[in-house]
Amino acid sequence: MRTQIAVIDYGSQYSQLIVRRLRGLGYFAKLYLPGHWDDLDRPAAVVLSGGPARVNDPGAPDVDFDRLQSIGCPVLGVCYGMQLLNRKFGGTVAHCGDREYGPVTMDVQRPDALLKNLPAQSTIWMSHSDSVAELPAACQVLAVNPRGTPVAVRWNERFFGIQFHPEVSHTEYGTEILRNFLELCGEAPAFTMDRFKEQLIAETRGQIAGRKVVCAVSGGVDSTVLAMLLKETGADIHPIFVDNGLLRRDEGDEVVAQFGRLGLGIDRVNATDHFLGRLAGITDPEEKRRRIGDEFIDVFFRHAGQIELLAQGTLYPDVIESATSGSKASRIKTHHNRVDRILELQAEGRLLEPLAELFKDEVRELGAALNIPHDMLHRHPFPGPGLAVRVIGEITPARLEVCRAADAIFIGELKRSGWYDKVWQAGTALLPVRTVGVKGDERTYEEAVSLRAVTSVDAMTADWVPLPAEVLARVSKDILNRVPGINRVLYDVSTKPPAGIEWE
Repeated sequence: MRTQIAVIDYGSQYSQLIVRRLRGLGYFAKLYLPGHWDDLDRPAAVVLSGGPARVNDPGAPDVDFDRLQSIGCPVLGVCYGMQLLNRKFGGTVAHCGDREYGPVTMDVQRPDALLKNLPAQSTIWMSHSDSVAELPAACQVLAVNPRGTPVAVRWNERFFGIQFHPEVSHTEYGTEILRNFLELCGEAPAFTMDRFKEQLIAETRGQIAGRKVVCAVSGGVDSTVLAMLLKETGADIHPIFVDNGLLRRDEGDEVVAQFGRLGLGIDRVNATDHFLGRLAGITDPEEKRRRIGDEFIDVFFRHAGQIELLAQGTLYPDVIESATSGSKASRIKTHHNRVDRILELQAEGRLLEPLAELFKDEVRELGAALNIPHDMLHRHPFPGPGLAVRVIGEITPARLEVCRAADAIFIGELKRSGWYDKVWQAGTALLPVRTVGVKGDERTYEEAVSLRAVTSVDAMTADWVPLPAEVLARVSKDILNRVPGINRVLYDVSTKPPAGIEWE
């Protein structure tokens, strides 16, 4: 699909959210690294993201300013992007003293096209340590913060800058600001999921070119949508389900049954012993992920044999967050879809990633367009390493079973009480701490579990769910009465950031 809005990524933790917000407004946006958008044919608009660098530092990320001016489209600089543009127009940038982070009041000075229909005051979300100092003579200040520092400016008819993040929900009128900017690009919205689905099927069929396709499936939303998309192309597909022994209770059987409902037979590989053997005695979270990823690749490739074409459900955040993506953003986690053997297939033209331009919520929209049942599409996300990142510390069959039993009680109660579909993701973590308790007339010294339920849109940010006390009480009572080895139940009330959704 033609890129309408190019978002130049300077490494902000929110860069992907800019893309997602623009797509939500009906414009197909994509993320590009600063020096990698030369082949893009005249976008309708360009956004320069924020980032951790300082524009005054030697070697700071730059932009092809001559090209930006020659394209003739509207340009919006966000935070670092605003500072970079101010320097390009002849202004200066300086350290603003204390770092400005969090909610701030914005006072609109000039109701401009960018800020039209906004109230005189509103809340914006800031995250920066530098700001514009001297402005070029022709620059207009559109809004300021309580210090009087410009937080929205316009250099000419097409170039705008804002020193805050309109893409985060904390900015009160962020969506309206982005919508106002998009109205300046002179193009109508062109992104709909139905249109994207038909184009994606046609493009994927062309990429397959009659080759047999091997793909890994887990029962999760991403791999399920991938398999159904491949089925729609009419390709000869071989779905492989690697059962790593790190799944929730009865989950392996449920995955097989689920794909049966979709008319897709899958090849189940029981590799529990392989994975648990590799994890024996390992407690470091990153090492766990590395070993699970390596073992998955070993088992999968051995079973798949000669691969003509490998399809995987890589999503847009996976591509950008991956250490090999070239993004200036910090790596958050290790992705098994970017290990050496995968990269080798990619270099040989034998890797197919049809979902690589989509976010998690967009994948669900695509799944609905492919007529995948609601219960499959809205199954809670589950981490690729499975319970290995929820059993904190050493992985043993006994500790896995404790975590499974507690998790089954928690998820079962969420479904019975009607809370499962109100929660984006829920799960139980087994903690490597022993606490004092009393069962019957005896003193106990047993482990604790922590329950976690969060709401999110795209996993970039998440908030904890205030589950009713009676729901938590029933879960706690059942776990303490029915799960041996547990004498304490906790509820996690951390947001992301600063915490992650998973414990490891």
